[in-house]
Amino acid sequence: MSDAWIIDTCRTPRGIGKKGKGSLADQHPQHLGATVLKALAERNDINTAEVGDVIFGTSSQRGRQSGDLARMAALEAGYDIRSSGMTLDRFCGSGITSVNLAAMNIMSGSEDMVIGGGAEMMSTYGEEGAPMSPFLDNGNLALRELHPQPHQGVCADAIASMEGIDREALDALAFVSQQNAANAISNGYFDKSLVPVYSLDGTLALDKEEFPRPQTSLEGLAELKASFAPMADYPLDDSGITFRNMILQKYPGLEITHMHHAGNSSGVVDGAGAVLLTSPEYAKANGMKPRARIRAMCNMGDCPTLMLNAPVPAAKRVLEKAGLTIGDIDLFEINEAFSVVAEKFIRDLDLDRNKVNVNGGAMALGHPIGATGALLISTILDELERRDQQLGLVTMCAAGGMAPAIIIERL
Repeated sequence: MSDAWIIDTCRTPRGIGKKGKGSLADQHPQHLGATVLKALAERNDINTAEVGDVIFGTSSQRGRQSGDLARMAALEAGYDIRSSGMTLDRFCGSGITSVNLAAMNIMSGSEDMVIGGGAEMMSTYGEEGAPMSPFLDNGNLALRELHPQPHQGVCADAIASMEGIDREALDALAFVSQQNAANAISNGYFDKSLVPVYSLDGTLALDKEEFPRPQTSLEGLAELKASFAPMADYPLDDSGITFRNMILQKYPGLEITHMHHAGNSSGVVDGAGAVLLTSPEYAKANGMKPRARIRAMCNMGDCPTLMLNAPVPAAKRVLEKAGLTIGDIDLFEINEAFSVVAEKFIRDLDLDRNKVNVNGGAMALGHPIGATGALLISTILDELERRDQQLGLVTMCAAGGMAPAIIIERL
């Protein structure tokens, strides 16, 4: 089986995902995808007719984000019409999954050059035709009875309560995320992969991260009101079912303390990212220099009711597949969907905090759902190179109680 080499990665800055506030909110989602695809083609002088596939993660595939965003973005980017495209949805894990599938295509010998990535404009959420979240689908009572799936924010509070993780620890990690992101931005650690977004008329839309709040303090975080208490007890239908009821159906007697809020939860943003992968043979024949290779990949499922707990078993599985231990990994990226996800990941795996999300995470930078996995792979590769280190592990929770994972090895 062939290796899959990472030749290059790039990503857009993340814009605030709200109409009237975000600099990318007036763009079309496929334009964000086209921006990174065009950058990859130009930076690496690739023959786009030889791109076997473009695989994008996009979680909300309705409204402007429908219609196979990957294919349309490639066409807008000027790719040869012989380059195909597909779009997938593994909720938050879509971006990692798209890169993993790209790598599988190459490792199997099916393709020589594939691009994996993702694009998500959360500013489109709520538009006509945008999806209602699956946990609000009152029509599927059979699934609700078997596997009730509450809102992720209520799940985060439930997990923190079960694990004995207090508000102070969650806020402390959120503060560190903001500090790390501010340090990375001020020192240019993101510059290698960041590409600006221009509007169709040629004017600059955004060339820097828009969401971070470097002024964040522990005192300010402590003053924020927990966000998900009202949501936990709001009746979803005439039966009176609530998100709290759903959790108690599986975990009777659990006392949920609400601790998550806007400051220690992931930010609502727009963004896109892409990773160019080839076979070693293709890269050598075309003068391409690899930056990394895919060492191992996996997928993991866990309790869909708690929803956010699969990253730890996913990390253990991908390490086993790679024949590595925790101590072998130089850097970790665990998506900060909520503070408890990263805090539990660090505690359960007994990680050195100085190796985890060293340039900040989604609490500071934002989480453009289907794109985030590709952004994290880009971020960890840049940092491995900057530190002259070798191995990085990336994973993230996804709705439905899932987590994809990947280990890359810098070359």
